[in-house]
Amino acid sequence: MRITFLMPHAGMAGGNRVIAIYAGHLIQRGHFVEVISQPPAKPTLYDRLNGLLFRGSWTGVAETAPYFKDLNVPLRVIERRRPVVNDDAPDADIVIATWWETAEWVAELSAKKGAKAYFVQHHEIFPYLPVERCKRSYRLPLRKIVISKWLKDLMENEYGEKNVPLVPNSVDQTQFFSEPRGMQEIPTVGFLYSTVPFKAVDVSLSALDLAKRQIGSLRAIAFGAEPISPKLPLPAWVEYHHLPAQDQLRKLYSQCDVWLCGSRSEGFHLPPLEAMACRCAVVSTRVGGPLDTVRDGINGFLADVDDEVGLSEGLIKVLRQNESEWERMSAAALATATCYTWEDAAILFEQALKDITQGYE
Repeated sequence: MRITFLMPHAGMAGGNRVIAIYAGHLIQRGHFVEVISQPPAKPTLYDRLNGLLFRGSWTGVAETAPYFKDLNVPLRVIERRRPVVNDDAPDADIVIATWWETAEWVAELSAKKGAKAYFVQHHEIFPYLPVERCKRSYRLPLRKIVISKWLKDLMENEYGEKNVPLVPNSVDQTQFFSEPRGMQEIPTVGFLYSTVPFKAVDVSLSALDLAKRQIGSLRAIAFGAEPISPKLPLPAWVEYHHLPAQDQLRKLYSQCDVWLCGSRSEGFHLPPLEAMACRCAVVSTRVGGPLDTVRDGINGFLADVDDEVGLSEGLIKVLRQNESEWERMSAAALATATCYTWEDAAILFEQALKDITQGYE
């Protein structure tokens, strides 16, 4: 098949890594794939000042993620931020939107550009976006592919889609792994730092504070793609890693007894599953991927959205286990992460594309 993905800026977001992974696997499976994206947005003064302060660069321009280059996936960046139009896209068998704006672009493309699909990795209806336009994007006549059960239910029940294929994310087991290990000498929790409101780091910090009142020696490790904001500071006992190299991530996960996700909303959210691949139990709100993968009391614990008390109780339950109890939960987390590979996911994704293109003229 000739396959085209349309993207906004190919930045460091986890969803962009998923697109790169599928594009790479499809190329390996003999398909011709091209990814087309916009350049990054023009930086604001705040972006420039952050760049100067934290990276020694006045540009403040968001970096293009290395995912595509690392996987030898062709990425073409158009000359400015504008919609992708017919002259930009090759004739193909299928063209895939990956974000609400790109869904609008795909809807306007010629039939020669291929069957029209929409790879939905989240429900993009956040206050900082044009909510009604975002909602309309899900009603466009594009066949949907989703990454978690809640998105499948949403597309089918709220937007009237029929038989939406579900292709869950996996984990690169050559990148995320850990030798057999025991609990840390100092109880350690890991989490992702972000100032994006739906990531709810404020909730995670409240849960950590409650847990530390019960376990005074508690420490935490966090990483993220942005510098620590004065509006969302971290306690002194949290060790922060800004933009760690990809090969360093598993070492961070492997230093944790439990991974914390306090998000208010997630399409899938890869870090909890990556942590599981590194033998970490997970304590999470009932969102995205954790809703599908975390089994209460088996490989972690779930709490309701915005329930910092429930999250802290889950952390305490994990951290107060004896060594053998923790090892059983750790082994169950590992089994969850390794029972389904990116190769398995790529086969499902490829079949979904074939089904969409079948009978298309």
